Amino acid sequence: MTSWPQETELTIGFAHAAYQLGAEFAARGRPARSFEVRSFEELKARAPEADVLVVSGLWRNELIAACPRLRFVQSISAGTDQFDKPAFATAGIRLASAQGGNERAVAEHAMALILGLTRQIHLARDNQMAKHWRPMIGDRARREDELGGKTMVVVGLGRIGLRLARLAAAFGLRIIGVRRSERAEPGIDAIVATDKLGTVLAEADIVALTCPLTPETEGLIGREALAAMRPGSLLINVARGRVVDEAALLEALGSGRLAGAGLDCFHDEPLPPASPFWGLPNVIVTPHSAGETRAYEANVVDILLDNLDRLARGDAELRNQIV
Repeated sequence: MTSWPQETELTIGFAHAAYQLGAEFAARGRPARSFEVRSFEELKARAPEADVLVVSGLWRNELIAACPRLRFVQSISAGTDQFDKPAFATAGIRLASAQGGNERAVAEHAMALILGLTRQIHLARDNQMAKHWRPMIGDRARREDELGGKTMVVVGLGRIGLRLARLAAAFGLRIIGVRRSERAEPGIDAIVATDKLGTVLAEADIVALTCPLTPETEGLIGREALAAMRPGSLLINVARGRVVDEAALLEALGSGRLAGAGLDCFHDEPLPPASPFWGLPNVIVTPHSAGETRAYEANVVDILLDNLDRLARGDAELRNQIV
């Protein structure tokens, strides 16, 4: 492969439907040329100009053959399942994720979903819109709940899972982690391997999914796992939609076995208007926005610039290298 060009010779394309990545890059004062597009049609037209693309949801693997100059793709998201890694390797295109760029945001969002469900903030908002002052509740099972002394199982102890565990521990929750390695971790009360998930679900008042989507985790929370969960427990998904069997989850929510769910991701996105999830009073739906904060563009551009510097130096490893 030829040497990495001088940055003055680089063209960087930013492709996202909404994020202001081009403006954030321009504010850093780097000498590379850049352009920004908002749709796949625009990306397809401009991508052949690019040495570097910063893209995620607008990416299509057909672009590989259409982009002879392309040397590096910086994913905007932590997830990279949309990219054909063998095809990237064959074409000599490097790929890095934005892992860590949203760890604080996603962990805080998961905690917000937990608090929203236990404190019934979503129902309070509904009452506010109806101008309804709810009376005091005699049935204790229908009241808001407290977190102290409860147990949360965190499936996936990467950066997001570990940060969520620290936040939850501050509320007095006991934390059980689930990951491939059972190596002890400070602040985690117990850790079990992924294949032992079923042994700890019955202990959980809350199950939080923060794992990547892999062949091992696809469909991990299905009928068997949901049946093993403690009656009246909560499911929080800030991972990927396909980690959960949605039909089985709808059954568990509809039957009352699960008290509720906070869901930031789904099999089909945008979530179709006909989806039953929209109408369930014990579900909080957010539009895969857990990582979308005011700081996100800056976080992604920080990772991009780090990787551009590494490529310019000829470093073998990129930050969050995938290919």
